[in-house]
Amino acid sequence: MPAKKNQGPPPEKVALFDKLIATIPEIERKGDTNPYTSHNGNMFTHLTPDGIFSIRLSEKDLEAFIKKYKTKLLEIYGITKKDFAVVPDDLLKKTNELKPYLQKSFDHVKTLKPKPTTKTKKR
Repeated sequence: MPAKKNQGPPPEKVALFDKLIATIPEIERKGDTNPYTSHNGNMFTHLTPDGIFSIRLSEKDLEAFIKKYKTKLLEIYGITKKDFAVVPDDLLKKTNELKPYLQKSFDHVKTLKPKPTTKTKKR
């Protein structure tokens, strides 16, 4: 029997995501079935329903991260997110090693232009 849609990522991945996010108290975890973090309307971490964790980094940090961890850019819904790197599963388990990248991601997103978080309704 196929899995139901929109069940969200595996609970063990959510637990690792939450553990990482908790290392920086200023960061608020959002999303129930699709966990993510954002600042001023700009997402900077994301855990897909398939359990793929990605992190948004500056161009310089992104290039170094991809090279160091032999990973790639996030591809989701047929789109390559040019500033999001896929975090390897084994690295997601290493909270202390990943925390500096979370801080870099948070610092980077603070430099981006704010986006409106809700759409205005048309009358």
